[in-house]
Amino acid sequence: MKRFTMAGLLILLFCLPAVADETRYISDLMEITLRTGPGTGRKIIAMLPSNLRVEVLTSNAEWTKVRTTEGKEGWVVSRFLTSELPKSIVLSRLQKKYQELSQNTDSLTKENTDLKTQNEELSNQLTEKTNAFEELNSAYQTLKTESAEFLTVKSKYETTAARLAEQSTKAEKLEGELSKLEFHQNIRWFLSGAGVLLVGFVIGFSAKRQRRRSSLL
Repeated sequence: MKRFTMAGLLILLFCLPAVADETRYISDLMEITLRTGPGTGRKIIAMLPSNLRVEVLTSNAEWTKVRTTEGKEGWVVSRFLTSELPKSIVLSRLQKKYQELSQNTDSLTKENTDLKTQNEELSNQLTEKTNAFEELNSAYQTLKTESAEFLTVKSKYETTAARLAEQSTKAEKLEGELSKLEFHQNIRWFLSGAGVLLVGFVIGFSAKRQRRRSSLL
């Protein structure tokens, strides 16, 4: 009895239409009818264009019950359905992907151009700053050399000025001593002249007296 029951269940399962929850597409280059039941005598609900995506509700070898994206349910001939993605959809997706890649390429090209411009500006700024630094360094080296020379000249000047001041002091001292010496020399010459005159006067006076005495005798 159990064996007959199991056999009956297996037969019933094989006889029932297959049920699947999967996606199918209407084949390319055709338009098919969506009917109220599995048979050409059933009423047509709508015409389904090629490449339309439908949801499979129940399927068997000849007929498949589907649901459209608009919510319509009906039966279509199974051989007109395919699980492969339609070429038009593939092409559309590829075109969309191409447009995205093209936009990304344009964006990357613009970004690359902007980066090149920024790089050129930075390069020019670097060149200007390098030139300014070289000029500043040259001026610094010149100032450093001139400062060293200036310090040397200043040191020599200060030494020479000190020596000159010392020589001037000595000269003034010698000039004072020379003036004193000349003054004393003049006094000596004056006294010597006066002495000569005085001696001459005395001699003359003595001679005159002797003459007078001689005349009296």
